[in-house]
Amino acid sequence: MMIKKYFKLHLWMVLIVPVLFITSCQKDLEESEVDSISATEYDSEVPFKWNELLIEIDRYSPNYRPPAAARMMGYIGLAVYEGVVPGMADYKSLKSEFVGLSLPSIEKGKEYHWPTVANAIYAEMFRAFYPHIDPKEILKIDLLEKKFYDQFGSEVSDEVKNRSKFFGIDVAKAVFAYSATDQYGHEAFKNPRPSSYVPPKFGSKGEPLWQPTWPDYTPALFPFWGQVRTFAMKESDLRAKPPLEYSENKNSKFYQQALEIKIWVDNLNHEDKWIGQFWSDDFFGVTFEPAARQLAIANQILKQDEISLAKSVELYAKMGMAMSDAAVSIWNSKFIYNVRRPIEYIRDVIDQDWKTALNHPQTNVEGLTPEFPAYPSGHSGFGGSASLILTDIFGNNRAFTDNCHVNRFEFLGTPRTYSSFIEAGIENAYSRLPLGVHYRMDCEEGLRLGYLAANRVLNLPWKK
Repeated sequence: MMIKKYFKLHLWMVLIVPVLFITSCQKDLEESEVDSISATEYDSEVPFKWNELLIEIDRYSPNYRPPAAARMMGYIGLAVYEGVVPGMADYKSLKSEFVGLSLPSIEKGKEYHWPTVANAIYAEMFRAFYPHIDPKEILKIDLLEKKFYDQFGSEVSDEVKNRSKFFGIDVAKAVFAYSATDQYGHEAFKNPRPSSYVPPKFGSKGEPLWQPTWPDYTPALFPFWGQVRTFAMKESDLRAKPPLEYSENKNSKFYQQALEIKIWVDNLNHEDKWIGQFWSDDFFGVTFEPAARQLAIANQILKQDEISLAKSVELYAKMGMAMSDAAVSIWNSKFIYNVRRPIEYIRDVIDQDWKTALNHPQTNVEGLTPEFPAYPSGHSGFGGSASLILTDIFGNNRAFTDNCHVNRFEFLGTPRTYSSFIEAGIENAYSRLPLGVHYRMDCEEGLRLGYLAANRVLNLPWKK
């Protein structure tokens, strides 16, 4: 079955994915908010350029693979939102939602330049979260920060610019300090594959569980991520529904899902290969990782649509927080259920010589599989959560062409066009099937958790 046929059958999911909007009574503007130009009057150049740089850095930032990258995006997005929200009359701070988050306040009656505030926060947060990247990438941060400061020098007085800059720095420091109180997530990139983790070999019924997979046998990536603090998801949200019961019986549902993957991978057509490679984003140094891929999509839309600074900081905050929460719930569930990957099951039970279609385009190593259990799918969670946030900001019927990998020739990166963000998110999820790295149940549950994470974030009290 071609993957595009499956998508048509599942577009009904669009109808049951609720996009929640927050409505409440309008409060009077505080004195301080009427002394500065509204953030709605500025364009989105500052957030756009900084997130464009984030995507560049993401490709080469050691150990900032999923889910750590998504968490970083969540904290950066929250910091910029909190820095600019005093200039957003209809919105309010979320600080009361986060116990232990202490934020500085603006000086009442004083003028602030919100693009300068945002620029300072991005620069400060990038340096804080990326202490280990190549000096060439650090230089890019310095140059972009200076570019905007020089640009704004002709727009506002030095007094306003400096006041705005230092307020932004203080907000960034406060949010980064709050991040540091999350012992399982903060700086976890320093030890992404802890040697203290030994994956269990058998489950309660004697069934074999996930182990590092052929051909590289890379140890588990972020096995304790389920304990990372969330932004909006509840404790009860963090455990996926139980997967299909493990069985090696040919008539079992588990066997049939594995057999589907084997047949699919063994009979790939061009469309299958294109979809699988187009959404892969699996390899460090080759492309950005899956969460940054969603930022790349957002950036493309932002470049085409004229939205304000205020709307753009809302977009990036919601997207980062939703993807981060989706990742926590998915990684938590991966290491609770420890479901074997198709490569393990198929080689043990069906065909000992079988391999996946996930091949490294630079090293030419074939038959790879990501280094963590199968259920649920991380790609599905990132695609599902981001697609719902993009729909919230840009609308349900926003057609677009994804040019993320245009002019890449070492894999099939030819642009693909979609009628909606939801359609793209679904294709992203099920793209893992023709690669042979997931079962269908992984993608279905990953999407559900992604949608749930997005709705939890959308349900936060953003509006006054």
